[in-house]
Amino acid sequence: MYTAAAQATAEPSAETARRLALFREGRPLIGVIGLGYVGVPLALAAVKADLPVLGFDIAAARVAQLNRGESFIRHIPAAAIAEARASGRFEATGDFARLDEPDAILIAVPTPLTRQREPDLSFVENTARAIASRLRPGQLIVLESTTYPGTTEEVIKPVLEATGLRSGKDFYLAYSPEREDPGNPTHGTRSIPKVVGGDGPAALAMARALYGRIVVDTVPVSSTATAEAVKLTENIFRAVNIALVNELKLVYGAMGIDVWEVIEAAKTKPFGFMPFYPGPGLGGHCIPIDPFYLTWKAREYDIATRFIELAGEINTEMPYHVVNRLAEAVDRSAGRGLNGARILILGVAYKKNVDDMRESPALKLMALLERRGAVVDYHDPFIPVLPPTREHGELAGRSSVALDAATLGRYDAVLIATDHDAVDYRLVALHAKVVVDTRNACQRHGVTGAKIVKA
Repeated sequence: MYTAAAQATAEPSAETARRLALFREGRPLIGVIGLGYVGVPLALAAVKADLPVLGFDIAAARVAQLNRGESFIRHIPAAAIAEARASGRFEATGDFARLDEPDAILIAVPTPLTRQREPDLSFVENTARAIASRLRPGQLIVLESTTYPGTTEEVIKPVLEATGLRSGKDFYLAYSPEREDPGNPTHGTRSIPKVVGGDGPAALAMARALYGRIVVDTVPVSSTATAEAVKLTENIFRAVNIALVNELKLVYGAMGIDVWEVIEAAKTKPFGFMPFYPGPGLGGHCIPIDPFYLTWKAREYDIATRFIELAGEINTEMPYHVVNRLAEAVDRSAGRGLNGARILILGVAYKKNVDDMRESPALKLMALLERRGAVVDYHDPFIPVLPPTREHGELAGRSSVALDAATLGRYDAVLIATDHDAVDYRLVALHAKVVVDTRNACQRHGVTGAKIVKA
């Protein structure tokens, strides 16, 4: 196996040198497959680096929207897409026959889980087959989608090499995990270093040359599998620590101790502590999913990932805990159970101040409450209508209700699932019969009172 240092310093062949010159100094055409929460920021970052981009997506409506200079992602302004279009350096297409045009193809497609919590690589596999049908010598192919170690080499490489072309000789294959954090006001695509692993030294050199023009820095590692493991490690770290504070929430709650107060005090220590916060469950495109990619792959080596799986169990249990706390609060406040109770979910995005619904725990909460006979509505200033989702298709099409005094008074309880800053929490606390707060949103906004229950 090559070391990262050896790959980074290996003497390139004449053809590799020619391709390196193109990526370092020329105007290579960049193809981005999957124009979603990862693909669009990546495409815009490449355009900002003065590189032409051809974006691919199977959703015709999305392609048309982007070509009109419009945005479907709240934290990406339409002006940024319109500017990219006006520059002549960005085009979206649904014509995958054009995959032979780009010099580099960056894959940013979904990698969800099946209902059995096993990796669903169908999007990656279909994309690899589409690329293979148009693969030409000299192209650089980079997978960015989160996956288990070995995917690039075991899944994508055989499909591409079935064409008769060889990785490292005729085309170049690499893995560089996306590090998007939707709505992060401090760190965007261009300011976040890119970890890069290549299938051989030539591929690593190519990928570093390309990303070196797009982002602030590149971090070479020894293989594509190592780069894949880096991404999993980053997100498993977060999942495990969130599970820890979720468990502490239960323990301290039983003792009458406020876990949020504990965390705020603990984080004043200038070393040896990093704050994580409890919530109603995990959401987003990575943290609820990535740990299961590793636990699934680990079984191939007869290794039980007990620590990671325990964290997953704790986080998965959180929506059930919240529903039980809500039931207790409604019982005390209204003297009734959840059956027939009217509940308003406040916030359905998976994190505050974004319009991203992927794996949102709010959907699980809605399903659990309705299973117990509750009548559930929601309010979210960023999500006027619930989109279709893989797990909760029955909720699609529901509309956000207005948030005013009259509306709040009609519900037996308000459940804060996502703590958007745009919400008037004083209004909520004043007019709601009881508020169950899973994010400590009320206290952070200076709102207190006997009607507020933390969960």
